[in-house]
Amino acid sequence: MSTDALITELGRSQTLLLALAQDVDAKAFREQYHPDLSPLGWHLGHCVFTECQWLHEKVRGDDSVTAPIADFYIPPRTPKAERGKLLPQQQALLTWAQELQEFNLYYLHNLRPEVQQHPLFENDYLIHFLIQHNSQHYETMLMILTQKALVDHQADDASHPPLQAAAPAPELVSIAAGHYRVGGEKPVAYDNEIPPQHAELGAFDICKNPVSNAEYLAFIEAGGYRHEALWDEAGWLWRGQHDIRHPDHWRQSAQGDWYAVSLRGSYELAPGEPVSGISHYEARAFARWADARLPHEYQWEAACRIGLLEQTGRVWEWCDNTFHAYEGFTPFPYPEYSQPWQDGSHYTLRGGSLHTRPAIKRPSFRNFFEADKRHVFAGLRLVY
Repeated sequence: MSTDALITELGRSQTLLLALAQDVDAKAFREQYHPDLSPLGWHLGHCVFTECQWLHEKVRGDDSVTAPIADFYIPPRTPKAERGKLLPQQQALLTWAQELQEFNLYYLHNLRPEVQQHPLFENDYLIHFLIQHNSQHYETMLMILTQKALVDHQADDASHPPLQAAAPAPELVSIAAGHYRVGGEKPVAYDNEIPPQHAELGAFDICKNPVSNAEYLAFIEAGGYRHEALWDEAGWLWRGQHDIRHPDHWRQSAQGDWYAVSLRGSYELAPGEPVSGISHYEARAFARWADARLPHEYQWEAACRIGLLEQTGRVWEWCDNTFHAYEGFTPFPYPEYSQPWQDGSHYTLRGGSLHTRPAIKRPSFRNFFEADKRHVFAGLRLVY
């Protein structure tokens, strides 16, 4: 993709962020709907701040925009629960954001030759980085709107076709033992995807499709949330403390039928669609119940690159392993993106969801969350 085309794509990502923040009322703009998620308006401001931080402060040494607001928009400096009350008024932030977004696009289209030589602009790295950063926050904003819908949701008396449970009937594909390439390439890949690795894998069978809604309902009806033997010790404790009985987005009607809630309201749970809204704890419990296991992320990527997986990009797919540094890992362009989360408590997810932007839908992209997180649009695929 040419530099001009990339700048256009950056503009498209800006427009999407702005639209989400424009389409809510003042309360929803600054409300925190989930303890792990910031208010919607903060994400817009943070993305604009990040553009200015890299394009002007890091490249040109000009922190006139970023210095006054750094303590608010650099995540560790202000707790999520305090961000809503500190946000500017909605229209003021929208105007500020749009003006700076437009200026940043103009700046990129008219880079001076000496600025073009900055290492961050080599092979358009910084533009790729900003597009992906905006894309990640766009999906997070959709998570926020989904949590808002769940908070606002009233018991649904609408008629939804009942979801029928179906025992897992996996269609497996076999991967031979061997060495497989995993990882990405500059300038698109994040630091945690490089350098590319050659992973030695034993033979394994992996499901062509993720676990479906109907299959997950079979787990629920078989007492999967009541059988301690299926759960890790930490997962069983978490399940009990939070009274977890079903996926995060699922609700049950007065007639006992299951349906789901999204940012567009309630909808039918299609039996063949991948289940979404589960934690790593739940994914592992289901895998044990099915006499299977979650894939290591190298297994997932190897099978994906060969073209054997179907319905990738429908839900993020939990992997069995924790998020870790590849051999030869070097933090870039800043340590805080990957390094703090290589702590043994964050698990890797692969694939992407229906809400994931194309900029980050690639076989090597590594998402990562702690085991209890279920606001993510995540499901699972099994390995045998």
